[in-house]
Amino acid sequence: MSLVLAEFLGTALLILLGDGVVANVVLAKTKGNSSGWIVITLGWAFAVFVPATIFGAFEWSFGQGNPASFNPALTIALGLRGAFTWGQVFPMICAEIAGAFVGAVLVWLMYKDHFDATSDPGSQLAVFSTGPAIRNTVSNLISEIIGTFVLVFTLLACTATVGNKVGNFYVWAVIATIGISLGGTTGYAINPARDLGPRIAHAVLPMKGKGGSDWGYAWIPVCGPIIGAVLAALAVGAIL
Repeated sequence: MSLVLAEFLGTALLILLGDGVVANVVLAKTKGNSSGWIVITLGWAFAVFVPATIFGAFEWSFGQGNPASFNPALTIALGLRGAFTWGQVFPMICAEIAGAFVGAVLVWLMYKDHFDATSDPGSQLAVFSTGPAIRNTVSNLISEIIGTFVLVFTLLACTATVGNKVGNFYVWAVIATIGISLGGTTGYAINPARDLGPRIAHAVLPMKGKGGSDWGYAWIPVCGPIIGAVLAALAVGAIL
C-alpha cells in the first residue's frame, strides 16, 4: 500500500466515524440525539483510534518507517522532524483533505434522512465543520494553536522518548483529553483536513435547508493547527 493511499483511506475513515458521532448527537430524530459533548469527544477519540490501529503499525520504506498521520498539521510537523521528506508531505496533505471530503460525503449519505429532518442550518453545518462558541478571531485562533500544540507535542515527545512502543490507546487518551479539557471554545479541529474537507463537502452537497458554510471562519481551523504543530515540532527539537 502506498503512503498516499494509506493517508486517504485512514482520513476518510476518521471523518466517517468522527463526523458520524456528531451527526448522531445533533441531527433530528437520531437514536443518539442530544446525548451531549462527552459522547462527541469520546466518539472522536475512537474515530482516531480505529484508523490509527489499522494503519499505525504500517511502516513504509522511507527512512526508518513512519506511522500514519491523517492530519496535515501533524504531517508538516513530522516533515520538520525529518520523518517525511518534503516531497512526500504535499501529496500526503492532498490525500488527507480528499479523504476527509469523501468521509464527510459518506456521513451525509448515511444520515441523509436526518439531515432532511433537521431544520437548523447551524446543526447541519456542525456535523461537517467546527465553529466557535464565542466568535473572537484572536481567541479562536489561539485555542486552535494551543489544542494542536498539545496534540503534536505529546505525540512527538512520547515517540522521541519511547519510539514506536507508543500504543494507540495513548493516542485515544490524548484526543479525548484535548476534547474534554480544551474543546469547548472552538470544537477543537486540531486538524486542517478534518475541517476543510468536510466544509467543502457541505458547500457542494445538495442538502435540504442548507445554510452557508461559514467560509469567513474557515481559515482559523486550518492556520491555527498548522501554527500549533510547527511550534510543537520546534519545541520538541529544542528540548529533546
